Amino acid sequence: MFETFLTQPIYNGFIYLISIMPGGDVGFAIILMTLIMRILFYPAFTASIRTQMGMQAIQGEVDEINTTYKDKPEERARRTMALFKEHKIRPFSGFLALLVQIPVFIALYFAFFKEGLPNIATDLLYSFVQAPALVDTMFLGFVNLLTPHNIILSLLVGGLQYGVVMLSLGRMQQAGKKPLAPEKEMAQKMQKYLMLYFLPALMAVVSYSLPAAAGLYFATTNLLSLGQEWIIRRQPTK
Repeated sequence: MFETFLTQPIYNGFIYLISIMPGGDVGFAIILMTLIMRILFYPAFTASIRTQMGMQAIQGEVDEINTTYKDKPEERARRTMALFKEHKIRPFSGFLALLVQIPVFIALYFAFFKEGLPNIATDLLYSFVQAPALVDTMFLGFVNLLTPHNIILSLLVGGLQYGVVMLSLGRMQQAGKKPLAPEKEMAQKMQKYLMLYFLPALMAVVSYSLPAAAGLYFATTNLLSLGQEWIIRRQPTK
């Protein structure tokens, strides 16, 4: 079922995109597939960002509820959910945005590692999807998507991830309206430094260790995230 309903459809879509790319350029197919998935699930990503903003804005009220009803877990949960409902916050919407990205990465893994492009698993192709006559794994003619240790691409991934975190932190700080308790503020600062420096460095190292195709996917995802932040910041808040 996992292969039939998840891997196979995305794999077929990926192979189809390769077939329509000039020269069968796999790199452009990765970029286009990532863009299509982002457009299809744009509401999920938007809801995730707005949920983060809303959670930050009411953090002071949540802390107050947790302190007042620390010995009454049922009442604490009831009042917290009522607060979320009042501010139209869906705390689990962020999980959907995360889950959307996983199938694309699985399809790339299947294509690059299990089948090993430029080989095509023709037995998995639908009848209306033809195997491309040409599969070019040299993106733009000089980036070998099959080999790891691409320092330029890994640095690009780290830089873009840093930009995404910077915008995210700025958005969260603007959303927060009430001062936090000293211990909460300290924990928030620690989280900020981890996200701002450790996460980009980790993504750069992971991209350097994996084939360049993964780095291209991460870079495209981060670039689209930056664009989405720009769009959402210019939309009126409800």
